[in-house]
Amino acid sequence: MQSIKVGILGFGTIGSGTARLLLEQRERIRRRAGCDLELARIVDQDLSRPRNVVVPRALLSDDVGALIRDPEIGIVVELIGGVEPARTLTAALLENGKDVVTANKALLAEHGPELFELARRHGRSIAFEAAVAGGIPIIAAIGQSLTANEIGSIHAILNGTSNFILTEMEEKGQEYSAALAEAQRLGYAEADPAMDVNGSDAAQKLAILARLAFSSQVSWRDIPRAGIETLQAADMRYARELGYSIKLLAVAERTEQGLQLHVSPTLVRRGTPLAEVRGAFNAIRVVGDAVGRVFFHGLGAGQMPTASAVTADIIDTAVGRAAITFRNLRLWEKDGDAPTLQAPQDIASRFYLRFHVQDRPGVLAEIAGILGKNQISIASVIQHEAEEEDGGPVPLVIMTHEAREGAMSRAMDAIDRLEAVRPGSVRMRVRG
Repeated sequence: MQSIKVGILGFGTIGSGTARLLLEQRERIRRRAGCDLELARIVDQDLSRPRNVVVPRALLSDDVGALIRDPEIGIVVELIGGVEPARTLTAALLENGKDVVTANKALLAEHGPELFELARRHGRSIAFEAAVAGGIPIIAAIGQSLTANEIGSIHAILNGTSNFILTEMEEKGQEYSAALAEAQRLGYAEADPAMDVNGSDAAQKLAILARLAFSSQVSWRDIPRAGIETLQAADMRYARELGYSIKLLAVAERTEQGLQLHVSPTLVRRGTPLAEVRGAFNAIRVVGDAVGRVFFHGLGAGQMPTASAVTADIIDTAVGRAAITFRNLRLWEKDGDAPTLQAPQDIASRFYLRFHVQDRPGVLAEIAGILGKNQISIASVIQHEAEEEDGGPVPLVIMTHEAREGAMSRAMDAIDRLEAVRPGSVRMRVRG
């Protein structure tokens, strides 16, 4: 039976999980791959910290150059994360005849086309199922299983940290800061959670999915995005009162005006599959012209779910499926047939608006007047009585009919300048 040697670059959480599968499930993997996948070398800068896997000491090294130059290793798993030195090291691996498996969304979002072209020049492949949505096989689904379809839209929850925080706020009535602290305590959020909570992580993943589904060549940095940091527990209560849950939603949708891309907290109608995604789970709804609507749900992060996707990519690479897909689908070619992007200000949606306003006559009329001047129609209003009759600020919630983003932005700027409106207004899209 053929034996293929595998190297792992980066021995953190996912690297440890991948090593655990390759070592502990070697016989099962051998049966399913039709060849023996031998873990031959693990490289990491810090080999002293404890891991939850027992690895023969002879496999461990801090010499990345030896891994790159080793002619016997055919597949290398890149799991160091970030953009540099990951880009430089991945390029060196490809140039030295290695096929690459990666879970590095930031690397692909920044340098995917460049690295894919380099892999083609050297007759190598890059497999990256684990880069988006952890253990959910969404890359294979879009890149292979749904290729008979023209994809119409992708609506996705792609960041488990944000979804956990929003679930805590909704179910336990916690404010954002308390829910974030709980996420950090449980290991769902980093000490610096900015990329997760401000929408950047989801935008990176959306950029990858949009390239696969729509040949979009937009940088993730150019995708309009908003985070969840300004949300309050009151927003969760008002959303529930209106029949919605709030999710950080990543959207790629083909419209008559072009491809719509954005990431933002969004009211999603309760009872629909996306609204019911709880905790640290991810979900992706894909609509194709032939298959219709399909839904994927599962853990989007974590050691073993992500290691599952990484190991599946190793097997696909070993048996040659990854090379065939990589070669024939021409993933991420620079000259792909990319659709025109819809201008962000032209994106239409219904909106949820929350203001803190002075409790006096005429305030609602002032706000309604500004909305009307911008061709924005009000669908409903929630204004609860003040807890104390002291004339202090009270919350005012407005649901609009469909309006364009540009008009809504202009209206919000004007409303926030009103003397009766306090700072901290909130605007979110609404999905039925």
